[in-house]
Amino acid sequence: MSFVIQESPNIAGVKLVNIRIFADDRGRFMESFRLEWFPEADWSKIQSNRSDSKAGVLRGLHYHFEQVDYWYVSAGCIRAGLVDLRPHSPTYRSAETIDIDADAPMGLFIPVGVAHGFYALTDCTLTYIVNNYYNGKDEFGVAWNDPALNLDWGIEAPVLSPRDLTNPALREISELSLPR
Repeated sequence: MSFVIQESPNIAGVKLVNIRIFADDRGRFMESFRLEWFPEADWSKIQSNRSDSKAGVLRGLHYHFEQVDYWYVSAGCIRAGLVDLRPHSPTYRSAETIDIDADAPMGLFIPVGVAHGFYALTDCTLTYIVNNYYNGKDEFGVAWNDPALNLDWGIEAPVLSPRDLTNPALREISELSLPR
């Protein structure tokens, strides 16, 4: 077995995959993703994406109604920020940050309805696999620094995209617009 999957103690459905490295003097090998690790998701439509970010960039917070994400950092280090926005979840409004470093490989499974974003602690490359093709109508956001989220990034002035600069505070989002 080349992996160990752990449930997040803070947010229902979030999973961490500790990936085993096979290394020798030639380099290293590891499995970074398998469909069977996450049987709760329908993987009939897979899209793989890559995000390269400079240190100091924050992307998010984003959430979806029709897509799960699986993140894997292949270069650098990020701080993932997660908030459960599912009103009927036992961990509704729970938040956590998780540092993920390419030198200690870990996968992060993010279920539907969990807002997610990341801060680039260093220049980094994030590969993320989603279980649905891109659909702009399934792209939602919430302000990364909304105090109501209780998400402690440990940062003050990240570089944000124009889109993420305009993400609303949670109080501005109707409960009808939150994932079920």
